[in-house]
Parts: sequence; structure tokens; C-alpha cells
Amino acid sequence: MKHEDLTRLPVHQLSRQLAQRKLSPVELVEAYLARIDAQDLKLHAFTEVYAADARLAARGAEAAIGSGHAIGPLHGIPIALKDLIELEGRIVTGGCEAWRDRKATRTATLARRLIAQGMIVLGKTHTVEFAMGGWGTNTRRGTPWNPWDLERARTPGGSSSGSGVAVAAALTPWAVGTDTGGSVRLPASWCGITGLKTTVGRVSTYGVLPLSPTLDSPGPMTRCVEDSALLYAAMQGEDPLDPLTRGLPYVDPMPALKRGVRGMRLARMPEVERQYASADVLSAYDRSLSELERLGADVVGVDLSFLFADVAAFNLRIMAAESYALYHTLIDDEQAPLDPHVRPRIAAGRTVTSQAYIEALRMRETMKKQFAAAMDGVDALLTPTTMTTALLLEDVDQGKAPAHYTRFANYLDLTALALPNGIASDGLPTSLQIVCRACDEATALRIGWSLEDSTQWHLHWPGN
Repeated sequence: MKHEDLTRLPVHQLSRQLAQRKLSPVELVEAYLARIDAQDLKLHAFTEVYAADARLAARGAEAAIGSGHAIGPLHGIPIALKDLIELEGRIVTGGCEAWRDRKATRTATLARRLIAQGMIVLGKTHTVEFAMGGWGTNTRRGTPWNPWDLERARTPGGSSSGSGVAVAAALTPWAVGTDTGGSVRLPASWCGITGLKTTVGRVSTYGVLPLSPTLDSPGPMTRCVEDSALLYAAMQGEDPLDPLTRGLPYVDPMPALKRGVRGMRLARMPEVERQYASADVLSAYDRSLSELERLGADVVGVDLSFLFADVAAFNLRIMAAESYALYHTLIDDEQAPLDPHVRPRIAAGRTVTSQAYIEALRMRETMKKQFAAAMDGVDALLTPTTMTTALLLEDVDQGKAPAHYTRFANYLDLTALALPNGIASDGLPTSLQIVCRACDEATALRIGWSLEDSTQWHLHWPGN
């Protein structure tokens, strides 16, 4: 196949071709490296590309598969990792120019787990500094270019900006991001891909540079829901190095993935929350609800005891307090080369009192119970992922956040899937968010797969 054709295939198809020896890992890695060489000078998705090591790993995978020693179905599949995920001996900057030469002294558990299954790391992708920002911008290290508009710079979404751009532009078949207030889902929305916010503890954060240990969760960023399910299955699992993973049983999302939504009860967001979304986003949202009804789901109303904005404020309080505790030395150093938009966000944690921080944690437990009661008998809550399509960078107000619809899932420790659900009048993608109970990633993926299979918005590419 031509390189262009190879890089458009989802992982579940690439996996079958590798297993049947219709495709070589060497051929596949070369196809993606060629795309990176051709496109990334403009797109700026990668901080580093490990071309020599990726080629070496591809030759090893080819030899192993050819001799009947394949590790599993993902052996030979390339992947990109957000520049928060440590690989021993490799630079890990966390998007911070002050750490441009910082070498990792350990390998993150999730990276070790993926490599052990035969995946080949193509390189690291850009992030907002310290992962603290939803627009996807990075003043010091550069902002990835949203591939849906090659003429005007638009928000790629953050903080997993490079991962979103790399997947959308077919520079990698999939990538790993992290999500503390929407950092997987926001770039998924604006880049027209699929992103899964996992429940805290489902995926180990050992070796992942933290922003807010209470809220951080790594997640897959992919071209389609089935690939998200595959990567989530590969990432999850108990890790003795991360206490939050202990006691959570492994759940394979694949057996239930394609069972459909007939008989499910899905909640629409409260009417008051519609005012924040643009007309195009609302139109796509309403079409998605109608399509899920046509597929047999019962779409119902739900009364929540809180507004999304109120929950977002509590979420931000925890983020600011914990991130400032982690990075105050740099934040308080006026000479440190920090992003001028990120510094004040984290510096806000300086004024969060211990009383206010504990209040946010206590209110979190109360609101979890309230949300569980409101969702009794309901399988998922559906919202838009972002309020608008990708904004022009010149129109961004850095004093505001784009995470109106996403932060409540982090604060309440839920799982949430973002997937494409339309193309707006400006030619940019819209996105649906499917929010499910903690540790119920399988249900979110099942609902998402059903809608995706029926509508196939995931097959729209930048430039189509």
C-alpha cells in the first residue's frame, strides 16, 4: 500500500494486516516517519522523534512476527507519547522551557506496559506547560497547528495538544494524553478525533509528570472508538508503584463494545447548560441524541444539583493548589522562562488556603453522591465536548478556560469519551461527550461505538 493509505488505517485494521503478514512493521514505521518528515515542520506536534530507535524496534518486530514470536495483536504498532510521560534517559520537559534538558531517570509504568506489548514509540508530543491549559498554546516551546485549518492558526486543544494534532494529521495511528480538566477531550474535540478520559486509578500515573495527583488520569487519543477501547485495554491495570490502581479489577471493554444501545437510558444535559454552546455545536448535539434514540436508546432529562460552572470552579481550586505545591519553586522564580499565561494559573494556588482546599475535597464527595442519585437508572449523561469549534488563536482569551463541559467529569471522578459528531458550518469538527460512572469506561465506549458506526463522522479528515 502507499504510505498515505497506510497512515489512514485505524489500528484495529493495521493489527490484522500485521498478524496476517500482509504488512510489515518496518513498512508501517517508515510510512509514519515519512509523514512526520513531510508535515511536522508546519504542525509542530512532536518535541522529539525517535526515528533511529523506532526503525530498530520495527526491524525487531518484523523478525519476531515473521518467526512466529509475535507478542500479541499490538506488536509492531507505532504510538506517540505526551511529553509528560517519562522514558529513562530521554528528555521530558512537561512543556516547560526551563526543563528543556531534563532527562528522565525512570520509565513510566504505562510506557513500559505498552512497549512490553510490542508497541513502537515514535516520539514525544507537545503539551501546554505543566499541562495547565485547555487552549493548547505554549508561548515558549511553540503551539501545535490544528490541521483542520492550514491557513490560519487555530486552537489545537490542550493540554494534550501535540497528541491531538499528531493523530488528526496521521503522524501516528494513536497517542497517549493526560486529562485533569479536559486535556484529552478538548484536543479530541477540536482536532476531530476520539479521546477517553479514564477514571483515576484505571491507568497508572507512575512516571507521568503530575499536575494535580487527585485529578490526573492518562487516556488514549485515537481515530475511532474501537481503537480507544484497544488502547485503554492495553494501558489499564494494577501497578504496585501507584497506590491508586490497587483493588480495581481489570475490565476488558471489547466483549460489550458492539452490542448497541437498545434499551439504554441516556440523559441529555440540563436546559440551562445549552446557553454556553454555539448554534453549530448544539445542532450536532441534538442530531446525536436523535440518532441514539433511533438506535433504540431512551433519551431522558436529568435534574442535577449543581451547575457545570460551579463544579469547574472547585476542580480548578484543587488543580491550582496541588500544582502550586508541586512547582512553586519555578513559579515563584521571576527569572524562570515560563509561559506568561500558565504562570498566573498555577500561582493562583498560592492563595488557596488549606481550609478552602479541604472544603473542595469534602464538597467533591458530597457532589459525587448527589450525581449518583440523579443518575440512578441512567447509563450516561451526554453533553457537547467543547462550547465551540476550534477558535482562531488571535481570538483566544487566555484569562478564560474552554473546559465548561469537561471539568465536572474530573471533579466527580467519572469517565468520559469524546468523539466526532459533525462538521460545523465553518468546516471544523464538533464533538459529543459521553459521561459515565467511575470505572465504567466500557459503557462509554459501547455508546460511542454505536453512534460512530451509525454516523461515521470519524472518517472525515482534515482537508477532505
